[in-house]
This record gives sequence, structure tokens and C-alpha cells, in this order.
Amino acid sequence: MRAPYASDPAKSRGRLTPEPEAPPRTPFERDRDRIIHSSAFRRLKHKTQVFVYHEGDHYRTRLTHSIEVAQIARSIARALRLDEDLTEALALGHDLGHTPFGHAGERELDRLMHDHGGFDHNAQSLRIVTRLERRYAAFDGLNLTWETLEGLVKHNGPLIDGEGHALGPYRETGLPAAIIDYAEAHDLMLASFASAEAQAAAIADDIAYNAHDIDDGLRAGLFDVIDLGDDPLAGAALAQVLKAYPKLERPRMIHETVRRLISAMVNDVLAESGKQLKALKPTSVEEVRALRMPVISFSAQMKEKNRVLQAFLSHRMYRHERVLAIMERAQRVISDLFEAYMAKPELMPSDWREESFTDDQSRFARQVCDFIAGMTDRYALDQHKKLFDLDPLFR
Repeated sequence: MRAPYASDPAKSRGRLTPEPEAPPRTPFERDRDRIIHSSAFRRLKHKTQVFVYHEGDHYRTRLTHSIEVAQIARSIARALRLDEDLTEALALGHDLGHTPFGHAGERELDRLMHDHGGFDHNAQSLRIVTRLERRYAAFDGLNLTWETLEGLVKHNGPLIDGEGHALGPYRETGLPAAIIDYAEAHDLMLASFASAEAQAAAIADDIAYNAHDIDDGLRAGLFDVIDLGDDPLAGAALAQVLKAYPKLERPRMIHETVRRLISAMVNDVLAESGKQLKALKPTSVEEVRALRMPVISFSAQMKEKNRVLQAFLSHRMYRHERVLAIMERAQRVISDLFEAYMAKPELMPSDWREESFTDDQSRFARQVCDFIAGMTDRYALDQHKKLFDLDPLFR
């Protein structure tokens, strides 16, 4: 039975373009299905998580990461009696706006778009599901429910304070135009927290990211199992495995460590969130939004352990010389493509040229940005080789 503080699909605030219901699916089930069937979701198959696609078939991509986030998020939602379909839709859609080559691609596009409003992957996710997907006859985008759009935009917390000042990552730069423009047409309550379902999807992302990057980092040889010993969280999981299976071969040891790591974080979320919900006693999703703190969270101890683990991954994996070297070259690919398309719009496919705003530099730059951001790693490398007749820079 759904908890009183959970989102109720029967009480959804609806869609920007009204549509008839489609039983037996609820509105949130339809949102999840639309995300899964979108072209942007399919393209995540060949978008970098940490390792570019040519480095091996067993590393995470944005697609496999999103599926793993959805599994963890749905487990949390079920235990806390949240709406599982909304939680799953948010988990599956949270990375739709990512560029090719992961965060390196995002940083480069943000630099290139500095004079044209910048680039932010959360804002890009909103652009994709409200404008850039063109599949339906009656509207652009996917016409998702208010609750799903709210969760995609605010899954990490409020974006503005009560006076309208930007918060968090937008404190210095201000809110992206895509979020401001859409919120004017369809108020997403940017000063409040999102639903408990959105919070569950966000924390599932953190869990999946940490645990699975350890898995990929170990398999890639960026660090070794013994290096995990000093980490409070991963080291404890490894110690449990070694105690139970002292002669276990390395691949099984890695998997057993990672699954214990995930379990420890999920169990902490359930225990802490249960205490929070019991103490705060929200009786509706509106009360969850009105609170000045999230209801789905890690304990203080687990937050500190996660901070230490993220510092380890940053030092030993994300800033590993092998990863940095590839990402530096990837940024050059993005830069070369952007400059080429800005100089010669005819180099883009005809369906992108038809609506080119060549008389408005910023509008045209945004169109070029949309085109590049939607590329997979593979397509970006192919286009670079086609335009410059150069090696893809990765060999």
C-alpha cells in the first residue's frame, strides 16, 4: 500500500498538453515508458560513464548506469512505500542530458557556450523531454507529467531560495535559461524540495555511481583491491568478503565486495529515511515538498564515509593519468566539432539545418550545442574523422 507521503498518480498535476488517460497504465507508468522508448534513452548506450566505448564492452555506459540506478531506486521506493513507477521514471531519465565523453564533454560544451548561456546536463535533460524529442503528433518532447519534470529538475534539492536567488551549483551562474523558460509556462515550484520519489532516485544515483565506479576502476586496473583496505566503507565490505571467502578468486572478490557496498548504503538510507519520516510525519507529498530538508538521505556517518570514498575515486580514478589523457583528447573532439558547425552550418544533417538560426548567434550556438550534446561517443568520433580526416585521437 502506498504511504500517505508518496506521490499518487491519481492526483497528478497533469501534463502541459492535456491528454486522455490510457488505462491500465497510470500517468507515471506512461512517463517511464516514454522515457524508455525515447531516442535519447537509446543513445545512452554509447555515452561514456568513465571509460570511452572502445576501451571494453564490460564497463558502465550511461545506459547501464541508468538501469542500475533504476533497480536501486525501485528497491528503496518499495521499502518506503513510495510510487515505484515515478521513482523508476526519474531514475531512468536522470542522465538523458549528458553529452558524449561524460563530464569532460559537459565541461567543454559549457566553456564553448560561455557567451550563449552555458551548458548544464540537468537543463539539457529538461530540453530533451520538453522540446528536442520529436516523436508525437500533438507536441514536442515527451509531454511528461508535472511530477516527473519536477523530479528531473529538482532531484538534488531546491534550485532557488524564497527570494528567487539561485542555489547550489547555480549560485554563481544563475539558473539555466531552459529551466527558467519552462518554469514560466509550467511552474515547477523551484524553491521547494521535490517528491520523496525524486529524492530516492537521486540517492540511488549516488549509490550506483560510487559502487560501480569501484567495480570498473578495479577491472580497469586503475587501482587494486588492496588499495580499498584503508577506505572505511569499501574496506569494511572487502574485509567481510575476505573473512567469509579467504581464497576467493579476484573477479568474484570484486563482485562480492561491490554488492556488500551497495547493501550497506541502501540499508543506511532505509534506516535513516525511516527515522526521518517517523519524526517529521508528513501526511502528503505536498508536506514533503514544504519541508526544509530532504526525507530520503544517508545518516551523518554514511555521508562522511561516502565523502571519503568519493575522494578516493577522484584521486585514484577520475584524475588517473590514463583517464585524464583520454578526456583531454575528447574535449578537443567536442571543440573541433563545435567550431566547424558554427563556421559552416551546412556540415550538420539537413534536419538540423532546416531550423538554423544563423541570424541569431546565440540561438544558432544553442542548436549546435543541442546537436553535439545528443551525440554518442561513437558518432562524435566518426563525425570528427569525417570532417577532419584524422585518426579519432584515441589510438
